[in-house]
Amino acid sequence: MGSVTFREFTFDGTTVRSPPGTPVARALVRGRLPLLQRSIRYHRPRAPFCGVGSCTGCLVRVNGVPNVRACLYEPEPGDRVTTENAWPSPRFDVLGVIDTLFAHGLDTLHGFRRPRALTPLYHRVVRRLAGYGKLPRPTRPIPEPRGDRVDVPVAVIGAGRSGGAVAQRLREAGTIPLVFDRGPPGPSTDGPGGRPRTIVAFLPPPAGEGAGRFRFLAAQTGGLTTLVRAEKVVVATGGYDAGLLFAGNDRPGVVTGDGAIALTPLDGSPPFQRAVLFGGGPRAAELLHRFGEQVEAVVAPGPIDAAVAERASALAIPLYPRTLLLAARGHRQVRSVTLAPRSRGSTFSLGADAVLLAHRRLPNNPLLFQAGAAMRWRSSPGAYFPQVGPGGATSVPGLYACGEVAGASDPVTDAAAVSHQLLLGGAPSPPPTPSAASDGPPNELTGYYRELLGRPRGRAKVVACACEDVLLEEVEEASRRGFRGIEVVKRYTSLGTGLCQGRYCLPDALLILAQLEGRAPPEVGYIRQRPPAIPLSLGAIAALPDDPAEVET
Repeated sequence: MGSVTFREFTFDGTTVRSPPGTPVARALVRGRLPLLQRSIRYHRPRAPFCGVGSCTGCLVRVNGVPNVRACLYEPEPGDRVTTENAWPSPRFDVLGVIDTLFAHGLDTLHGFRRPRALTPLYHRVVRRLAGYGKLPRPTRPIPEPRGDRVDVPVAVIGAGRSGGAVAQRLREAGTIPLVFDRGPPGPSTDGPGGRPRTIVAFLPPPAGEGAGRFRFLAAQTGGLTTLVRAEKVVVATGGYDAGLLFAGNDRPGVVTGDGAIALTPLDGSPPFQRAVLFGGGPRAAELLHRFGEQVEAVVAPGPIDAAVAERASALAIPLYPRTLLLAARGHRQVRSVTLAPRSRGSTFSLGADAVLLAHRRLPNNPLLFQAGAAMRWRSSPGAYFPQVGPGGATSVPGLYACGEVAGASDPVTDAAAVSHQLLLGGAPSPPPTPSAASDGPPNELTGYYRELLGRPRGRAKVVACACEDVLLEEVEEASRRGFRGIEVVKRYTSLGTGLCQGRYCLPDALLILAQLEGRAPPEVGYIRQRPPAIPLSLGAIAALPDDPAEVET
């Protein structure tokens, strides 16, 4: 076997060695998740949470450039990585005293108005709290923005099981699609037309018919920005593990199933030893098979599947079905969790160093919202999915949804159907069949959150939006004041306006508001999804061609 050439970079002045292809966050794991920053309002310690580049738990400064996602960035030799938004360090931040002083929330949106003479001082404090870091002061040259444009018959956004299968079938039939993916190079992006490490954002919504009517921006790591015009677009952006509302849900050690997998080092030793696994379905079974030796207990909001029970029994892991996860205790790391049987059972505690969230998979659907595709609420998963017809056709002609983002139970079979439709040579596909606003049994979290809202929470903070440090009680207060609907509550509280664009807060906020407003989640609505779904640099936008015939403003 050949020897591995390690790369060396510094993290807050300490030299770190990591194998090539290892992101910064994974390289910093030493038996536990690293503390990388503090939250913006309360300066609570934060560690990586999602592991897939969507949350704000792992933002670092690299060579003077702020807000780099440590879970995605692969360091180059000599890189200087530092933490930010914490002084003197994420382990001890002087401004963390705010978290203690304002147990029931710091109202930076509507407060700090009296006495008027202190308004300038208030504004300085709020600006200090509201930022993610200082302006860039690069220690290395930043690549000049470069732009080009390309026309393709088919663009595939997402190179996972579904998107990769669609691309492969098209290539075998002689059609070379352009394939985009946020991740590193893989089988579907190594070949012709592959664009790894690329963020995609639709430009103005598609209008009219004919070739090239879809326009979107594709920003690739390294400075290349492409204006893409495509006749047909396949969205295969997959799904992700959801968050959960409970006291201390933003504490270091609370991590999604995606994060647990992505942040485990190559040697297979995860960043936890005594985790509580929350979930009782197929995703929980998958994580239990992967991390069973490090799982202390399995807790589920409802019943527990036989596969999970069988595996847990073999490992002598206790099961707690129909149980509320009330709190995660600890400061710099989870130390224990507080649980209670549903239906007003007495509380009890378990020692733990992590909470793995594997109870609910959600579709990664912002691009479909932005393209104007008709969406429908599915009660069982508790999420909006595109309304699709045969072959994955959405309500927007030429736009297709494939795999997990479309709610497919079998991604491979779904990819085959979409590929077949695309290879018909432009033959029109039947429009999606209209469906009810909601289908299937209610999500288990509907009753779960009803019970959670009825329990006293004391001074503990339940963070409804981790990006903006919005608390659950702020959402409840907005509802008491008469604000109805997710869009209005978003504007009042700022929930859903952070860097994750609502991926981790809005799904639970919909279920909570449905309880508070006494109506179904589809009536609560959804926020307007404006591009980009994932933040882009100004350089990427500046690199777009400036021909007014190509770029609409």
